[in-house]
Amino acid sequence: MAGTRIAIFDTTLRDGEQSPGCSMNLAEKVRLAHQLENLGVDIIEAGFPIASEGDFAAVAAVARECRNVTVAALCRTSAQDVLKAAAALRGAARPRIHTFVATSDLHLEYKLRKTRAEVIEMTRRAVALASDCAEEVEFSAEDATRSQVDYLCEVLAVAVEAGAKIINIPDTVGYTMPGEFSQLIATVRERVVGDRDIKISVHCHNDLGLAVANSLAAIAAGARQVECTINGIGERAGNASLEEIVMAMKVRSDKLPYDNSIDTQQLYPASQLLSEIIGFSVQPNKAIVGRNAFAHEAGIHQHGMISNPLCYEIMTPESVGVPANRLVLGKHSGRHALALRYEELGYSPRAEDIEAVYKRFTKLADRKKRIYDQDLIALLSAASRSNDVLSCDAAGVSNTAVAARV
Repeated sequence: MAGTRIAIFDTTLRDGEQSPGCSMNLAEKVRLAHQLENLGVDIIEAGFPIASEGDFAAVAAVARECRNVTVAALCRTSAQDVLKAAAALRGAARPRIHTFVATSDLHLEYKLRKTRAEVIEMTRRAVALASDCAEEVEFSAEDATRSQVDYLCEVLAVAVEAGAKIINIPDTVGYTMPGEFSQLIATVRERVVGDRDIKISVHCHNDLGLAVANSLAAIAAGARQVECTINGIGERAGNASLEEIVMAMKVRSDKLPYDNSIDTQQLYPASQLLSEIIGFSVQPNKAIVGRNAFAHEAGIHQHGMISNPLCYEIMTPESVGVPANRLVLGKHSGRHALALRYEELGYSPRAEDIEAVYKRFTKLADRKKRIYDQDLIALLSAASRSNDVLSCDAAGVSNTAVAARV
C-alpha cells in the first residue's frame, strides 16, 4: 500500500464555484488560490478551461501565480478539451491534466449515448494525449459508485496503462455509504493498482450528508488523495468539507493515523475569505468554522468550559485559526458564565451580588434572543440602584460609578 500521507486536492475554484450563487471573478479566484497555497493544499483545481474564456483565464492566472502547489485543469475525454487544458496550464510550475468520463450505464445511455467499448477507447486516447502534454495526469470515472464494478475496473486499468498516475473514484451524486465505498476502494486497489505506484483519489458529494464519512472510509481503505472544498461548497448539497476531513484526521489520529500538509490555523481564515468573496456565509452550526462551533450557551456546558475547555471542546479554537471560544449568554446560561463575563468587562461582583443580578438576567433572557454587554452593565446598575448589589468592582468602582458607566 502507498504511504500514510494524504494529498489534499482542493476543488473550491472549480466544483465549489459551480454552487448556485458562488461564482468568482478572476481577481477573486487568484486571491483565494493564494490563500489555498498558504493553507498548504497539495493540488488546486483551478477550473474547466474549455467551459468558458473566464475559466481558461483563471486556470492560466492561478498556474502563473501559485508556484508551490500543483495546479490542475479539468477536461472531458476529447482531444479538444485536453489540448485546451494543456494550453491553460502552460505557465504552471507543476501542471496536472484531470480528464474524466462517465462509467455508469445510466450516464452512458442517457447522457453520453456511447457504448462501453466507445468509452474505453475515449479514455485510452484522452489519457495518452494528456500524458504527452503534462507530467501528471489524473483520470476520473464519473458516477463511479453507480457503475458496474467489473466495467469500472476495466476503464480504470485502461487509464493507468495509458499513463494516468492518479485514478479518481467519484461519488458524483452522493449515493454511496461508507461501508460499500470502502469495499469499492479496496476492490480497485486489488484489481487495478496492485503494487504499482498509482494513487487512488476520491471525490465525494454530500447529497445524503455522508461526503466526509465516505471520504474518511475511503482513506482507511487505501485512498491517498481526497478531493474537497472550503466550507464544503459545491454542486447541489456540496462536496466533502476540507476543514472537516483535515480536523477529523488531526483530532482522531488514533483511528486515522495519516499525515497531510495543511496548516490548520489557516482553516478559519480560508473559510472567512471564501465567505467574503462569494457573499455566502456558512451556517452557524457548521463544524470547525461555523459561528457556533466554539460557542457555548448552556449553563452546564459553560461551567465545564470555564473549569477546563476539554470538558466540551475536542479541539481548541486557536488550532483552526479562530481567535477564541465564545460563551454566549442566553436563557440557558448559568451563574459561572455570567460572573466570568462581568470579570471580562472589568467588574468583580461577589457571589451574592451575582445571585441578585442573575435573577434579573434570566428574566431578560426569556424576552431577548441575544444578550449584549450593554444589557449586562444595565442589569448591574439596576441591581445597584435597588441595593441588591453591595459591591460591584473589586478594583474600587463604586455603585455610583457603575451607574455612571451605563
